[in-house]
Amino acid sequence: MLAEIITIGDELLIGQVIDTNSAFIAKQLNKIGISVYQITSVQDDKEHIIRALTDAETRVDIVILTGGLGPTKDDITKKTIAEYFNDTLVVSDAVLKNIENIWATHVRGHLLQVNKDQALVPSKSKVLMNLLGTAPGMWMEKGDKVFISLPGVPHEMNALITGEVIPKLKSKFNCPYILHKTLLVYGLGESALAERIETWENELPKNIKLAYLPSLGKMRLRLSSKGSSQMEVIKGVEDQIQKVIPLIKDEFAGFEGDEGSVELVIANQLTKLEKTLAIAESCTGGKIAEQFTANSGASSYFKGGVVTYSTESKMNLLGVSKEDIDAHSVVSKVVCEAMAANALKLFNSDYAVATTGNAGPTKGESEAEVGTVFVAIATKNGVYSDKFMLGNQRIKVIDKAVNKALEMLLKEIFKN
Repeated sequence: MLAEIITIGDELLIGQVIDTNSAFIAKQLNKIGISVYQITSVQDDKEHIIRALTDAETRVDIVILTGGLGPTKDDITKKTIAEYFNDTLVVSDAVLKNIENIWATHVRGHLLQVNKDQALVPSKSKVLMNLLGTAPGMWMEKGDKVFISLPGVPHEMNALITGEVIPKLKSKFNCPYILHKTLLVYGLGESALAERIETWENELPKNIKLAYLPSLGKMRLRLSSKGSSQMEVIKGVEDQIQKVIPLIKDEFAGFEGDEGSVELVIANQLTKLEKTLAIAESCTGGKIAEQFTANSGASSYFKGGVVTYSTESKMNLLGVSKEDIDAHSVVSKVVCEAMAANALKLFNSDYAVATTGNAGPTKGESEAEVGTVFVAIATKNGVYSDKFMLGNQRIKVIDKAVNKALEMLLKEIFKN
């Protein structure tokens, strides 16, 4: 089964709004065996939308649209869909009642006609009730093709996808089983990794696809397969994983979860070990801590962190000695290890990670070359660090430093 996602809105095309809807929809479709063939973004323009619908109908079985369902004049999706299906708009009493309930419960003010008009839907459509907003979803069929229109507001769209669309698609279509398994690899670039696993890659069965997903300081290897038998698909992928892991044993750091987050792998291992983490950051400016606190449940293993960006804060908050700073500079092995060791004591944690470096474009308070970064790991058994040269582009240096810190922490906690 193939699907196409069409996102509607000028704000997407000028970069004012980032399209997160397509990523969410694609992931949910993939879980039930529906492959996304294409993602298209179009203007709030009738002819553009109709052309996109016409083209999509020739390519795929399922077309999902998001956006353009608001109450203002620039939201033209409903009228355009009605025209595409040679249909007319009629009032849905159920949707109107939902709108009136929302106004009575949450909105102060008079219910305007433009708000009531949100209850207009194509007469041939099946309404997908949006309990979080006034714009309903709509399900339409044309021959053996399914067209679904959803509001563009992410939380409303998400609820409709999981609560309405996915169950209906599973009921209507007999979909294959799709599996993606992603391996996390650190310390090897894309070319070096490809060379190391070349023979294994050449011998992959035709029903298993391999994708290299490089990022700053890390690599992801994704194995994908699909078929009618879930057990056969899983076994086929697992057999290949067992063959490739010995080839990358020293660099293999685990599997990426459905959430797509290496920090969750770390979080799960810390939780399993019943261990805790503290973080002391300088050049990374709190980005490492942000990776962990973005996820629920972080308080069970994350004790806390400090951003000691200035020399003064390194001394006052973390107790790094002035003598060490004067002798070695703030960007040094000695200072970074002191930051990690003192963070461990400050938060009484089992692990601590620290960063200090020159992200550029100027050298700041140290004479170390731009791109120089130290990362230190402290445990109850001691502290160690590594030095990295990460280039001269500030944002890349910071992001690479974050990934290096996660790499070192990941390897440390998986020693247990």
